Amino acid sequence: MLSLHRFPTVRWLSGIAAVVLVATTPAVVSAGSAPTRAKVGLVVSQSDLASDIGFSVIASGGNAVDAAVATAFALAVTHPTAGNIGGGGFLVFRSARGDTAAYDFRETAPAGSSPEMWLKDGKYDRALHHDSHRAVGVPGTVAGLHLAWREQGSKPWKDLVLPAVALARDGFVVSFGLARSLKSVLPDFKKYPASLAQFTKNGVPYEPGDILKQPDLAQSLLRIAEQGPAGFYQGETAALIEQDMAAHGGLITRADLLAYRAKKRPVLTGTYRGYGVIGMPPPSSGGIGVIQMLNLLEGWDLKAGGYGSAQNLHYVAESMRRAFADRARYVADPDFAEVPVARLTSKDYAATLRRTINPQHASKSSPATFEWPAESQETTHLSVVDAQRNAVALTYTLEAGYGSRIVVPGAGFLLNNEMGDFNAGPGLTNEQGLIGTPPNLAQPGKRMLSSMSPTILTKDGELFMVTGSPGGRTIINTVLTTILNVVDYGMNAQEAVDGGRFHHQWLPDQITAERFGFSTDTLRALRAKGHTVVEGTYNQGVAEVIVVNATEKILEGGVDRRAPDGKASGH
Repeated sequence: MLSLHRFPTVRWLSGIAAVVLVATTPAVVSAGSAPTRAKVGLVVSQSDLASDIGFSVIASGGNAVDAAVATAFALAVTHPTAGNIGGGGFLVFRSARGDTAAYDFRETAPAGSSPEMWLKDGKYDRALHHDSHRAVGVPGTVAGLHLAWREQGSKPWKDLVLPAVALARDGFVVSFGLARSLKSVLPDFKKYPASLAQFTKNGVPYEPGDILKQPDLAQSLLRIAEQGPAGFYQGETAALIEQDMAAHGGLITRADLLAYRAKKRPVLTGTYRGYGVIGMPPPSSGGIGVIQMLNLLEGWDLKAGGYGSAQNLHYVAESMRRAFADRARYVADPDFAEVPVARLTSKDYAATLRRTINPQHASKSSPATFEWPAESQETTHLSVVDAQRNAVALTYTLEAGYGSRIVVPGAGFLLNNEMGDFNAGPGLTNEQGLIGTPPNLAQPGKRMLSSMSPTILTKDGELFMVTGSPGGRTIINTVLTTILNVVDYGMNAQEAVDGGRFHHQWLPDQITAERFGFSTDTLRALRAKGHTVVEGTYNQGVAEVIVVNATEKILEGGVDRRAPDGKASGH
């Protein structure tokens, strides 16, 4: 067994503390909706500890990809509901020179998968699809972070992972938010002894102020630090995954793990009112959706209409409706399906769709067509910009909060339940929410459809904005609204994050609006246009945004206060 004690904590943590003291004192402005301001670099994530670790990498000479890798591994320790090494996601990169790349590390279906794998005696079994070892896809996070680092990073790999090793080994203080979150999933953890052992004190929930140590996770992270992806996809970790799968009817084998490959893909590009838009291609539907909606909205003067006006919300909702209809019809893993990306993201196609929108009346989504089951809200996003203005937008997930809720015994990390993002089965489409259309059915090696939407904007060839969010299918619309808030309404990064959010996904045919996000008069006017409006009792997304203030030559960060523990760390 590798020795954790070869890497002393006190010296490293004191170095971080020194950086953080320098970083946060002059940078953070907390009054109202003022953004966090920084010049040297900025890391925005859902964990204060992870953001500090990421910025410490920049402060010590690392670049944006280095910082994103270190932040992501730290989130796997401090933000277990979505931070992970047992899940997958997407990373969009833009260099200071303007070079771009998209890194796809979405999970894949094991070799034993089939379109009918969720059926028992010909009937759909939701628990098998979402809440079992068969719901686990082959993880991609470690391979994807390593691929991005290998092509774009500058610091030694080990140096980026060891901070997470120390956090897992020596522990960290449980926040109020984490304690509440862990307590909420305690009933599910009781099904899995390793999960219960890792995230409770012998079955007793952690309380705020307790120290959470994760020694098995520390060992798994140390193998990754020492061996790179081989420390996860081969050897002891791979054997532990295969053993747990075999014992509980799961499909992943060491051969599946060894065969996994992260992919570098060309980014999707578009324009909006003179800004360049850089997004993630399929199997993410986010890049297509964001660009398509921006193309539609370019036909109206939203600035003149005013932020939060019923007329603007009507135009945005109708754009959302059409983009989500196309998402359901066309978008899937491009290695298994023909996705008409060029047409869906073209200005001409947007002009055609725009002509179908009545300025005074809501369209109707046909119940004769299909809808889809809800995706989990539990994903996480981080945005990074370094001193040279290299930029990273990274979104990754376990699917549901804490994924499958299954901790691999002896390995200390949670497994995803991403197979639940495949369609239920051939021919199972119905009005109750199942979908059985061919593009997104499970097949060996296939990547399931995703809504993750890491996005970067440019202005006059220079970096302008980095944005992204968790939130299941609402991700696409959350990212859209942060862009509209900055570009059309002139908000700063924090104001853009704080603004009220709403969502339309074609079916069900309704707008869900954040409670207290919009005035009663505005919602009444939308209903008068024929929209069904439901005020949600939950918050939509947790956006993490960086905007470049070119006038002051400074970075401005927006931290989403809809969730606890987030931070923008910079100097």
